[in-house]
Parts: sequence; C-alpha cells; structure tokens
Amino acid sequence: MPPVLERGLTGLFRSRWGVAIVIAVLVLAVVSLGRLFNGDNGEQPLLDPVSPAPAVSVDPSHDNDGVVQDDDPPRTPKTKAGTAEPEAVAYAFASAWVDHKNVSAKAWHDGIMPNATKNLSEELDGVDPADVPADEVIGRPALTPVGDGLVNAVVTMNAGKLTLQLVAPDGRWLVDGIDWEAS
Repeated sequence: MPPVLERGLTGLFRSRWGVAIVIAVLVLAVVSLGRLFNGDNGEQPLLDPVSPAPAVSVDPSHDNDGVVQDDDPPRTPKTKAGTAEPEAVAYAFASAWVDHKNVSAKAWHDGIMPNATKNLSEELDGVDPADVPADEVIGRPALTPVGDGLVNAVVTMNAGKLTLQLVAPDGRWLVDGIDWEAS
C-alpha cells in the first residue's frame, strides 16, 4: 500500500470523527443497496393495502340480526315468588354491614350472611368489623339492572357509597360482591 494512503487511513481511523464518517458512509451504502435491490421508489405505504369489502351473506331486511343495540331498554330483575326484591336485599345487607359498633366479628358476619352468597360470606369471614368505613345508611339503594339475574345497587352511606352486586341464579336475590367508594 502506498505510504500516503496508509498515513491517510491511519489518521482517519485514529480520530473519532473519522470513524463516525466511515460508519455513516457504510450505513448509507447498505440502505442504498437495499433500496436498489428492493425496487423501492420511496412511496411504500405504511400499512398493508385495505382488503375489499366483505360480501354480504345475510338479507339486510331481516329484522333480527342477533346484534344487541345500546338503545335496548334495561331488563327488569326477576324475583322468585315469596322472596325479597333486590332493593330490600341490598338495604338489609347494607344495614347489617354498617352495624359494626360493639359487636364481635362473628356476630357482624352472622348479620350479613342471610343476604350474601356463599362465596361472599367466605370472603368476609374473619373480617374485623372495625374496618367498616361507614356508620349509617343514608338513602335507599339505587338499582341498575344488568340482566335477568344480575343487578348493581348503590347505597349512599354517611361516609361514601357502597356498591353491591346482586345475583339471583334461582330467583332469590343475594349480594355477591361489594365495592366501597369514599366521599
């Protein structure tokens, strides 16, 4: 190799700027070769092309297409004859839930059990009633039917709102879940 070329390359690779320039030239060469062999003209779409519209296989004039619409009226909760309505169950549970002063954990748990599912009763077993954040039920439960056997009830308390999830798989309403929102 000629001495002039050798000294030039040695000086180029000894400096940081020289190495950076060599790397930049190599990157540009690789990108240019890639575009050359790829046939890229610079107008490549960012997304895959859109497929044509699907063919309609159902008669659009058919009334029942199986789609639930948002404007459907909420269903009325169904109650088995001789059992309490969901509002009464929610109020009874909330009243027993706030009755936590001067009672043992067992007595408090026994008070909520008649209106709770087995799963919720097991979850609340051993809970210290002193941890209940409210002392008084202020209003009547506000019910929001979700389905034939599912209702959400919001009960206003002196320190926030107690949301109860009530279920009635056999027509008898029971509280299956609770959620607390402090005010």
